[in-house]
Amino acid sequence: MRPVDFGNLPPALAGDLAYRRFCLPRFSKHRSADHVQLAERARFHLRHAEWVRVPTTKGEVQAYVFEPEGRRPRAGVLIAHGWTSEASFMAVFAEQLRRAGFRVVAFDQPGHGKSAQVRVSLIDCAHALLEVAELLGPIQFVVAHSMGGLAALLVDEGKPPLPRRYPFERHVLVSSPNRFSVVVRQFADEIHLGAAARRSFERRLERIAHRPLATLTAASLVAATKRPVLVIHARDDREVAFADAEEIASECPSVTLAAFDGLGHRNILFAPPVIRAAVSYLSRAAGDAGRGPAGGRAIGGA
Repeated sequence: MRPVDFGNLPPALAGDLAYRRFCLPRFSKHRSADHVQLAERARFHLRHAEWVRVPTTKGEVQAYVFEPEGRRPRAGVLIAHGWTSEASFMAVFAEQLRRAGFRVVAFDQPGHGKSAQVRVSLIDCAHALLEVAELLGPIQFVVAHSMGGLAALLVDEGKPPLPRRYPFERHVLVSSPNRFSVVVRQFADEIHLGAAARRSFERRLERIAHRPLATLTAASLVAATKRPVLVIHARDDREVAFADAEEIASECPSVTLAAFDGLGHRNILFAPPVIRAAVSYLSRAAGDAGRGPAGGRAIGGA
């Protein structure tokens, strides 16, 4: 994408162009240079899935359905990947959940992987997530990475701009940011957006989110849904600070925090202790169905 000198543009135009760039995940600085090669290798792990094209109001998305072998599913789990990623990078979660007897639905968010669209917002991802859950469900649980966690929580909350909610029973949030406003601020700093242009950019996001950016937090959404949540985060995550996980846990008594060392923001998706923690948490939930939510606690990992 051609570089833009935002400082030489009128604030309204600069804010509009900033929004358009913000909605292009393939140009994110967090996307690795070898992303395409990594994705091609990761798709090998989708071999046990049925590939399904799903029409949504945000374009056709590519979904992957993992059915447990030789048994009735214990429950349905939706996998939601993060910004710049795709479902294949979370296929280890899907495969291990399948082996544990769950029916798993993963999908490429709009503008990601093999799904349609080029420009996409967090709200677009939430709309697509809602429609995939409705079309390929029933779904009881969600495992979400990074920004996928905010999208899933927005769907569970179900307030405008979403048309309705999907009542997930539990969430596993992996490396999820807490404050969307921080994500926005970091992007604005990255492109050197001036104060007036920054406010124009933020107002555009607030209009589509139907709320002030300051109120769009994972903690507030967890509190609104009142769902039990397992928050998994690496202490050395350089993209989303571990403090985000601590904030979510401190504000929500229904949250269990699992801390891990040395896994960063992306390697955490392939670490066996992390996979085991998520599978164990959801297995207990499937076995305890109907007994009511458990309280939160903190656990450690390595």
